[in-house]
Amino acid sequence: MPFTEFAALLMLATASSFTPGPNTTLSTALAANRGLRGAMQFVCAVPVGWVILLLLCTFGVGALLVAWPLLRWALIVFGVGYMLWLAGRLAFSRPRMAQAGDAPMNVSFQQGVLLQFLNIKAWMLALSIVAGWIAGRPDWGTRTLLVVPVMMGFAFLSNLSYALVGSLLRQWLAQGQRLVWFNRVMAFVLTLTAIWMAWMSL
Repeated sequence: MPFTEFAALLMLATASSFTPGPNTTLSTALAANRGLRGAMQFVCAVPVGWVILLLLCTFGVGALLVAWPLLRWALIVFGVGYMLWLAGRLAFSRPRMAQAGDAPMNVSFQQGVLLQFLNIKAWMLALSIVAGWIAGRPDWGTRTLLVVPVMMGFAFLSNLSYALVGSLLRQWLAQGQRLVWFNRVMAFVLTLTAIWMAWMSL
């Protein structure tokens, strides 16, 4: 891959990974409620789910979303619905239980992987990368081997960074009703993200 193409890939990876989205919002909220260790299973699930999604798009599965509008609409409906459900769980979570180590607001590794398949932003990014850097190239195999670890690394580092911010705020948020309002703000951000992604997909 020429250096100019690789540099463009790095710029896209930076912009797409470190801008706020459902993954980074959940990473921050989980770390604020459960600590960094409690958020790590989700932080690790994001790059795993992302790589599976990217590989599926590389082998043509993502093209079905373009060819079948009904499938695309199903993804939008289920994806937005799942994110709104997560936002509801976050908004009504009980911080006292979270401090006792039994926080109801939790996203398992499997749920974190599944979220990538319901994340409209992840699908659009994967399709863009496949179309711009992989599909139709004679060296598509070696390009895939280069793109996968780059995107996986960015997905992990971005979510880890947001989780670190959440964990650093945890002690401050433990005072009074701060964590309650923080969770509600994060839930609101997640809701707006879901609505924005649905709007952009129309």
